[in-house]
Amino acid sequence: MNKLYIVPTPIGNLKDITFRAIETLNHVDLILAEDTRTSIKLLNHYEIKTPMISYHMHNEHRILDDIIDKLTTGINIALISDAGTPAISDPGFLLVRACVENKIEIDCLPGATALIPALVNSGFPNDKFVFEGFLPVKKGRQTRFKLLAEETRTIIVYESPHKLLKTLRDISLYMGEETQLSISREISKLYEETLRGTSKELEAHFNIKKPKGEIVIIIQRHK
Repeated sequence: MNKLYIVPTPIGNLKDITFRAIETLNHVDLILAEDTRTSIKLLNHYEIKTPMISYHMHNEHRILDDIIDKLTTGINIALISDAGTPAISDPGFLLVRACVENKIEIDCLPGATALIPALVNSGFPNDKFVFEGFLPVKKGRQTRFKLLAEETRTIIVYESPHKLLKTLRDISLYMGEETQLSISREISKLYEETLRGTSKELEAHFNIKKPKGEIVIIIQRHK
């Protein structure tokens, strides 16, 4: 029966992929990839020959109906992102919603994602947490930080290197300079590291040592 498979891919180390994920990518008729130039490296590494087309934030609205048509005519399709689980701060939500509306079966495989390793490695309470993904850059940013300042659960935020210092300054401004943070970057890669300290201390650190790589910020809100 035709089905959409959501397939997590490694966030760094190519070994962080399941046997089932490789089997699925070999089995489907078509792979939707966020960036085919990135995904071809993974497919070549595991000798996966399945045809692949681009599916990303700039074309997902335009080609959505065509993908649904393919699924309804009996084609099995896998969706992958550049790294991690599709639809988690990556394209995928619109397609999944359209499949639900069209009664197309969906199978989301378990697998790699950056937020859970960073959360567990932080040492902060993880029985309750809130995932914010990428915070607003301009519009709505102040409002969001004011709401997060009232949050009692551990907060998880994704951030890019060139915006990290701004986010650290905003955390100090809205939550206090002594707010305890854990910052993980390049998870599962060669230069993976986790730094812990106050927002003020980590801002000072990254003012000297410019941040690089994919970054996850864990914000402690209670002990």
